Amino acid sequence: MGGPVPTEAWVALSAALFAIGAIGVLTRRSAILVFLSVELMLNAANLALVAFARQWAVAGTQVAMSGQTVVFIVLAIAAAEVAVGLGILVAIFRDRVSTDVDTLSEVRL
Repeated sequence: MGGPVPTEAWVALSAALFAIGAIGVLTRRSAILVFLSVELMLNAANLALVAFARQWAVAGTQVAMSGQTVVFIVLAIAAAEVAVGLGILVAIFRDRVSTDVDTLSEVRL
């Protein structure tokens, strides 16, 4: 075959996934789809971090483990964000019977 995939290809894929997620955040009305788009953006950032960590590992530096450590931290934060966000959405859905982001903007403290 052609050998390992170059880092530029992984970063291009990461940028495309991030763009799709950003478009989803800006255009979707359902809060669940907005959360899904945010998760896509976080995973795109993780893909870029892993790609760069792989490149640094090939260069022989110790920085590669730092990139992979950051990925695990981002995954933990994303899991916490989903748990808290979905809990809030369930509470709002019980009260308003809708997850439309435009109507949720009326919810103020």
